[in-house]
Amino acid sequence: MSAVGSAALRPPVAPSPARHDWTREEVLALLDLPFTELVFRAAAVHREHFDPTEVQISTLLSVKTGGCPEDCAYCPQSSRYHTEVDATKLMSTEDVVARARQARDAGASRFCMGAAWRSPKDRDIPKVAAMIREVKALGLETCATLGMLTDTQAQALKAAGLDYYNHNIDTAPEYYGEIIHTRTFQDRLDTLEHVRDAGLKTCCGGIVGMGETREQRAGFLQALATLPAHPDSVPINRLVPVAGTLLADTPELDPFEFVRTIAVARILMPRSMVRLSAGRESMSDELQALCFTAGANSIFYGDKLLTTGNPDTEHDRRLFERLGLQPMHVQVGAPATDPGCGEDCQCVATAHAAITGAATHAAA
Repeated sequence: MSAVGSAALRPPVAPSPARHDWTREEVLALLDLPFTELVFRAAAVHREHFDPTEVQISTLLSVKTGGCPEDCAYCPQSSRYHTEVDATKLMSTEDVVARARQARDAGASRFCMGAAWRSPKDRDIPKVAAMIREVKALGLETCATLGMLTDTQAQALKAAGLDYYNHNIDTAPEYYGEIIHTRTFQDRLDTLEHVRDAGLKTCCGGIVGMGETREQRAGFLQALATLPAHPDSVPINRLVPVAGTLLADTPELDPFEFVRTIAVARILMPRSMVRLSAGRESMSDELQALCFTAGANSIFYGDKLLTTGNPDTEHDRRLFERLGLQPMHVQVGAPATDPGCGEDCQCVATAHAAITGAATHAAA
């Protein structure tokens, strides 16, 4: 889309201010709006802050899979459940960098590294820090999700160049005890505080469709929107029931209810990236299009999301083309120093072309 055409999609009005004082009643009232009215309001807020034709692309890699001692009812990586996920050791930095380079060349602008730990040991931090430095050198934004962090661990990750730290609240405070018993809701808030205090950007959302009520979904969204600072990224996951977990037989959430959740997240947190995360593999193209219309502007890209499937990159490229969407260009603080690139490196153009199918041309 031309610059003029893209600019025309953003009305010349002052953006609505971000609020941190949303009440449960206000959030529930938004969820209760007629569907078309809610989506219209969310789309209007989205246009105040973002180009609605742009979607930020992230890739998530499990750098240490399975064997987690937590009892999260949804998670196949828990050692308490009999699933088909086998525990693995921490990947080598070289292997992680190779996967990050593939993700960048396929169109990703952010690379997230996930490890199935309750919390990392101090001896693990230098290993993860090395991964962060090398991935950052590829010109990618970096994100990590490693479990609970101490303040010193958060500071060490920041010093290594980490941009984002993911730590979800998962669900409403009052429903949390139905899903997890091995750590408290306050434990999660404490880690988020350490992350913010270290100067890292926060990635924080949760999972819907775990048997919660609409009022409890309102509580989940209110908890996110009343944090001291809105998360920079808000991943909204739709439960992927996995055989062997406690939620294996949970009925699928109504698709329109999922879109409502996306729309209200956009209204409550207007400047945040709202990400379609787990569960996207089972979403129709039409459902994803509704989510983009309602304010989702970020996806995880690639064939796997930790241990569950994700739409393949070619399907996403075709979907973007059909919807007239394009990858969001992201400026990474550190310059790209990938030793595999020469001085005429076209990494950004190549990544953009990977998703749009556009041809790239070397600079004259």
